[in-house]
Amino acid sequence: MRYTLENEILRAEFESKGAELKSVVNKKTNVEYMWQGDPTYWNRTSPVLFPFVGGVVNDEYTFEGTCYHMGQHGFARDNEFEVASHDSNSIFFKLIDNEETYKNYPFHFELQVGYILNGKSLEFVWKVKNPGQDRADGNLYFSIGGHPAFNCPIALQPGNDGTKEAVGNSKTGYILQFDNLSQLHHHGNLNGTATREDIVLQLDNGKVTISDDFFNRSTYIAENNQAHKISLSTPEGVAYITVEFEAPLFGIWSPIGKNAPFVCIEPWYGRTDYDDYCGDLTHREYGNVLAPQNEFEKKYIVTYFEG
Repeated sequence: MRYTLENEILRAEFESKGAELKSVVNKKTNVEYMWQGDPTYWNRTSPVLFPFVGGVVNDEYTFEGTCYHMGQHGFARDNEFEVASHDSNSIFFKLIDNEETYKNYPFHFELQVGYILNGKSLEFVWKVKNPGQDRADGNLYFSIGGHPAFNCPIALQPGNDGTKEAVGNSKTGYILQFDNLSQLHHHGNLNGTATREDIVLQLDNGKVTISDDFFNRSTYIAENNQAHKISLSTPEGVAYITVEFEAPLFGIWSPIGKNAPFVCIEPWYGRTDYDDYCGDLTHREYGNVLAPQNEFEKKYIVTYFEG
């Protein structure tokens, strides 16, 4: 089922399946900021990654000596959420563990995914609760992350017929701004895992221009709190979205070899496995551990500019 939040500037739409953001439109200019899920390139828009971020080696992980199957990015994005609350400027969705989730993820949990609309910004909120586990330590082990896909190129300029046309016909030439970094260290791998190799992307006052082969390594996986504010700009330098977060990791992604017309900017509390990792879930790097009756709450904010 689809739900809407709206103010004088933006209209945002959400699906209860996956608690997924599906659209953000500037009401004045009718610009759509979000990728619309064309399966030719990628059939999602902004999935919530839970209880895993990224993949596990061979789609398997172990916990307390038992091996479990887990697909990339976990299962939340494919589950139906119920609406926990909905008012004029916010909506919260809720997912609770069930018999099916427990088969491959032996934990009790409550996940709330919330959205708060405030002027030109949309706040993404994650709340994870551990209601108590039927095990000795009782802890909940999980990762969580965002995966919003932004149209790139973006339709910011008026065309001859008064409608909006994209600036350019591909994302080549668009600009990513990472705070004021001089270098970005990343660990993306073609097979969806992470590499221990330290790959360095040189930046000019925090900026890099997207080239034709920019996404040939698939995801840019950045660790260790390298940046907490990332903007996406037109080739003319007009920033049209900015993502702000406190997460220690982030990913930058667009499909390999497809010249897909979108870019994902992804705050993460967790990370895909290194390609040589085969350890227990409790030792998974950047994973989160939540004690019984405790709650984990984090957020990130996307600001949408008119251009």
